Amino acid sequence: MSVKIKLCGMFREQDIDYVNEALPDYIGFIVMFPKSHRNIGFETALRLRSRLDPRIKSVAVSVNAPLEEFAEYVKSGAADILQCHGSEDGEYIARLRELTGAPIIKAVRVTAQSDIERAQTLGADFLLTDSGTGSGKLFDHSLIDPVKINRPFFLAGGLTPENLAETAKRVRPYGVDLSSGIETDMVKDREKILAAVREVRRVE
Repeated sequence: MSVKIKLCGMFREQDIDYVNEALPDYIGFIVMFPKSHRNIGFETALRLRSRLDPRIKSVAVSVNAPLEEFAEYVKSGAADILQCHGSEDGEYIARLRELTGAPIIKAVRVTAQSDIERAQTLGADFLLTDSGTGSGKLFDHSLIDPVKINRPFFLAGGLTPENLAETAKRVRPYGVDLSSGIETDMVKDREKILAAVREVRRVE
């Protein structure tokens, strides 16, 4: 099965134009997390989603967000999937699924293999392995043993169009996730987006 690609942190209308041209599998909106320069409001998420090619799934990404407000992104049609990037526990994830029926991605900061093992007990549909909360840095991929991961996982952290294909072949994730790696001066870069998707499509 080919590796999926998720491009995260869309916040401008031209970002949606770029991804519609590139056609990744997923894109992400950062919501209810004002610390990020990529953070967008509810109305902006709806507007950007309305421009998105229907072949691309949208993911609302937040950190310890209020349950009801986070669920509204799926209920409104702004997102197909929800991504929890904080300290959300199994009870939170179960309640979110109950409210929305949507797939849920749980991000896990990988410092040891036990971090992944613990995250697998929380009941999310997908994991996203990263070095931190959007740190943009590579972590020790030897800590990932795909055989021991019992659900599909995205690989994030420090990925760029230049290292994407090689890393995906080595780690064999379900999908890869990029944000800062497809930016220039903190905004999405059309050429980097096109290059990232092109590189992932080469990986069999």
